[in-house]
Amino acid sequence: MLITKKNQYALRAIFELAKHNGEGPRKISEVAQAQAIPEKFLEVILNQLKGSGLVDSKRGFYGGYYLIRSPEKITVGDIMRFMERNVDLIGCVALVPENNCPFKGECAFFPMWTKVKEAIFKVYDETTIQDLIDNEQEEVNPT
Repeated sequence: MLITKKNQYALRAIFELAKHNGEGPRKISEVAQAQAIPEKFLEVILNQLKGSGLVDSKRGFYGGYYLIRSPEKITVGDIMRFMERNVDLIGCVALVPENNCPFKGECAFFPMWTKVKEAIFKVYDETTIQDLIDNEQEEVNPT
């Protein structure tokens, strides 16, 4: 199951906000530069994420985006499900909606694709943004 650029950028944007959680709002330009995300694309993604219950924004000179929930309470699965709201409607890892599939539910691969998707989301749901921050810190400061 490939992850779209949009989903990668959403995940990296929340990761960057989490790294600075509690420091006040972060400007789009700061997040974009730190995570190598095109600003215009990031603006659209962060605006969408405001509807997720994970991110909010503050207007004005000292404004920007910030997390509503703490990094240990946000999972990768939360972000992926929000960004791909119809992911549960797609049973196939090949991302073919069932109504567009030439095999119309009579696919020998469907049970396997279902298991793959469930395994992927199990990892997503068990991985918090704080886990990712901790992973980065371990790589920078190995013991």
